[in-house]
Amino acid sequence: MEAPKFNNNGNNGASTSGPLNSGQADSKLHFLDYWRIIRIRKTVILAVFLLVVLTTTAVTFILPESFVSTARIEVSKDTSDIPLLLQMGQQGGYDPYFIETEFQKIKSQKVLEKVITDLNLNAIWSKRFGIEGLKTTESYEILKRQIDLRQSRNTSLIEINAYSENRDEAALIANKIAEVYQQSRLSAKLSQSQAGIEALKKEMVEQTDKVDEKQREVDKLRNELKISDVGDGQVQMTLEPETVRNIERDRIRAYGEYTTLNTLFEKLSALERPDLRKTIPTAFRDDAMDRYLGDLAKAQQQYAVVSVDFAPQHPEVLRLLSVMSNINEQIEARIDGILRGLEIRVTSQKATADGLQKQVDDAKANDAVKMENYRPYFKLRRDLETQQRLRDNIFIRVLQETVDKSIPKSSLVEIIDLAKPAVKPVRPNIPLNISLGVIVGLIMGFGLAFFIEYLDTSVKTIDDVERTLQAPVIGVIPQNVGSLLSEGPDSPHAEAYRVLRTNMLFARKNPTDSTITVVSGGAGEGKSTTIFNLATIFAQNGHRVLLVDSDLRRPSLHKLLNVSNSLGLTNYLLKQNTIDEVIQTTPTPLLNFLPSGKLPSSSLGILNSAQMREFIQKAKERYDFVFFDSPPIMGVSDASILASEVDMALLVIQYRKYPQVMTVRAKQMVEKVGGNLLGVVLNNINISQDSYYYYYSGYYYDYYSKHDDQEKTADAGGTKKGKGDRVAAAEIKQKF
Repeated sequence: MEAPKFNNNGNNGASTSGPLNSGQADSKLHFLDYWRIIRIRKTVILAVFLLVVLTTTAVTFILPESFVSTARIEVSKDTSDIPLLLQMGQQGGYDPYFIETEFQKIKSQKVLEKVITDLNLNAIWSKRFGIEGLKTTESYEILKRQIDLRQSRNTSLIEINAYSENRDEAALIANKIAEVYQQSRLSAKLSQSQAGIEALKKEMVEQTDKVDEKQREVDKLRNELKISDVGDGQVQMTLEPETVRNIERDRIRAYGEYTTLNTLFEKLSALERPDLRKTIPTAFRDDAMDRYLGDLAKAQQQYAVVSVDFAPQHPEVLRLLSVMSNINEQIEARIDGILRGLEIRVTSQKATADGLQKQVDDAKANDAVKMENYRPYFKLRRDLETQQRLRDNIFIRVLQETVDKSIPKSSLVEIIDLAKPAVKPVRPNIPLNISLGVIVGLIMGFGLAFFIEYLDTSVKTIDDVERTLQAPVIGVIPQNVGSLLSEGPDSPHAEAYRVLRTNMLFARKNPTDSTITVVSGGAGEGKSTTIFNLATIFAQNGHRVLLVDSDLRRPSLHKLLNVSNSLGLTNYLLKQNTIDEVIQTTPTPLLNFLPSGKLPSSSLGILNSAQMREFIQKAKERYDFVFFDSPPIMGVSDASILASEVDMALLVIQYRKYPQVMTVRAKQMVEKVGGNLLGVVLNNINISQDSYYYYYSGYYYDYYSKHDDQEKTADAGGTKKGKGDRVAAAEIKQKF
């Protein structure tokens, strides 16, 4: 369905002054477009709505009553059956799928088939449903449809809702499901724990055997390698690593002492004698040196005292000088001895450090050899310790699971509320079902209406025509229009043709154009009625008009005038009769009619002849306007020939009849033969249903209704005017 388009100002009208520009932007969809579709398709909407509502209501009252009972249970999440040893004591985290998993367990065959067996539902339902020998699998499917599980929001509570036609049975089923599920979960937990304990015990026996075997291998290898163990069972390491560490420690200390002595010796050897005498007492501790220095200082003090009191040659002065000289010699000798001794210590310490380095290297090599020999034993010992720890862990786990098994597990599933028989049925919910039926009916009705509108590609609005054909709409003809000769000039329908006449006269480019034909894409679009009434309107407005029935295949205009079709256009074109012999008069004085006549099968294509073109020229000389009826342009070539020979052509499109593609093709065929297409006439518009066209024709009916009421009032007052007077008044109008 092409969405109807609107002008920028929001009105749902279309200009009849000319076609829309191809580059013009489409207007926005308006709410009135939806309302127009609803009005047009109201029959479909109402039919679907009533069908759905009535069906829903009937089914609702036919359905048997159903009661519901609810039992509430609390479920707790248990940990894994036998967690990993390294994860002992850890609890499982939040699992969003836990409740959903329990839902599936409750609805499992294991639980529901136990319920069916305990309540003997096979026999009960066999009698109720009239099914002999109902099997448990069949009852399971029935029971599964009769239960509904829900979780109380933000809790671990599960509501078990059971539905049944018997209120007591619904309560029994809900309670039995809760009871069976509780027993099933407890027994499953116990059996899982027992199975786990048995598996652990079996594994512990196997691990004990492995430990014993590994212990025998360790003892054998220890004896072979002569390795001793300490009392706590730990392996006593070999002495080589400890020896290496001790020698390495002595070597480091020896190298440290050597470095210190060597540095001291080098520094002292580099000093001069005066500086050396001052430095040695502080850098190197020596008792003899300290004594010599003390004696020298004492002698120097005595000499200082004596030299003041006595002459230089005094015996005491000479004695003191001799003492100081001897002491200085002793000091020098001691300094030389200290330096030589320090040098010897440096050399000795260097030798000691080098010897320790060799011992360290030998000890490391010996330790590497022994460690390589002891490696299998150490590996075997570590394996033994691993097996022992694993056996001890399994033993602890067995004790834990054994204790845990003896603890009650009632918290896994706890029945909170038992189900009770319901007071009133919950199904069928008559108000809810009917409300849903109303809503669904409206949705389906509107949906089907808009879907049909979507599939309908026919012409619906003036905008559709002008946008698709790029041609103006110059006339809108209402629905159920008959012959204006029988309806009279005051007919409300006549005004639509007067509007069409006015638009035609203004739209023609040459005032001398007077021959007109009406074409359509398909049959039954109303072109014959349109050209007949249009010719009548022209004649009623004072023009001399000739109406020619040139639809030689299926002529129909003679039926509107109730005249014979034995003589007509074909007789003249075949030169069997003159033009005056074939033209007939009508009740309208200025309107003459030329029937089609009988068309021999050998004279097909007679319209495309010189006689036809000659006839058109003669008709234009005799009459103000000549109207030619034609067959559908998509069916035969006659319509295309007429469109090329006459001055003007109108394209009649019936409202919502043929796809727009056909109308586009019809216009293209007129243009290909060089026809002058004045515009488009929309025919058979239902003004009462489609308010879109009210602005074009609806107001006129309102006007005429009021006018008729006024005339009736005037006639009642004695001022009567006959129909003939009105006709006469219409006929004396001047020519256009």
